[in-house]
Amino acid sequence: MSQNHRIDIAQQPSFIPAGWIGGFSENPPNQPYPNAQLLSSLPFEGNLDHIPNITRMLRAKWPEFSWELTKGDPATRMYQMFAPDISRLGYDNTGRVWSIICPQQGVYFPTLGATMNIEVTVTGNRGWINETAPEEQLFAADITIKPTIWFSPDSVDGKFWQLLLKLDDKLNNKLPLSKLKGIRINATDEGGKNDIQVRMGERPDYPFPDRAKHWNDYAWAVANLAVRIGDIDSTSDPKADDFNNQVMEIFNLGSGNLLQAGNVLTWNLWAGSPELVNQDEWAHHAEYWRHSIDVNHRPPVGEGSGIGDINGKPFNADQIALGLKIAEFSAWIAWELL
Repeated sequence: MSQNHRIDIAQQPSFIPAGWIGGFSENPPNQPYPNAQLLSSLPFEGNLDHIPNITRMLRAKWPEFSWELTKGDPATRMYQMFAPDISRLGYDNTGRVWSIICPQQGVYFPTLGATMNIEVTVTGNRGWINETAPEEQLFAADITIKPTIWFSPDSVDGKFWQLLLKLDDKLNNKLPLSKLKGIRINATDEGGKNDIQVRMGERPDYPFPDRAKHWNDYAWAVANLAVRIGDIDSTSDPKADDFNNQVMEIFNLGSGNLLQAGNVLTWNLWAGSPELVNQDEWAHHAEYWRHSIDVNHRPPVGEGSGIGDINGKPFNADQIALGLKIAEFSAWIAWELL
């Protein structure tokens, strides 16, 4: 990728806040990008384990996703920008990465009176960044992830939510009614490895339309990754597993098979320039973001885009199939409560 894409590359230092020291990515020295020797020597860190070390960040202002509506058919490829700002890269003044927050999305189902939440939950991260490097050598990281789906209520007094609470009590509190108890989906890289590479540039071999490129929006950099969606974890309760499988069917019907098992989900993370971190705000960022979805059915800093194909034609879920599945799901819940 040409360095000319990067905003005012010749004046890049003007975008770097005070306090930058750097140097972490250069140890050991004389290693080619992405300095795999350094990455492999680092332990995986938890996202909330080292908040006092996080002094700087990049915001992923434009998280652009892509996947196939019909697995194995490139002509059915869909595109969607998730809501901005939830994704962040947190690091210290030397350039060591300590936290990577990945996207969340909330989809409100009026028929159910509840929001279905999806989060690409990062379970481990390691990486480095060099704010003064050329774009192609700016950043490299590995992550492990566990996509998570759960319900939150439109109203705690809503009829559907009260039914879910009753069923949850009957099934020993194993339903996905909070992030902690969410449906956990296995995911690997395209080749089946647990360690997923996050690298600079747009995702190769998966072209994105011009509307999903953000250099003209003054993006500072772009990184990419791809994951293969796996099966969901069992709760060890057959009834709860049945519930979760039906939730996944509804979600995939409504989202164009975004999380269909075996599908490859790719995304480009278009970032703003480096910023200093308020550690208290960082610690509560995801909670604040989620609360906004729960209360207002929309992200706190604006919506993402709808799902569309390469030409921008909107994806329209099969409302008959979706309605029938929701009716079947509701009837199943009522039967289980008898």
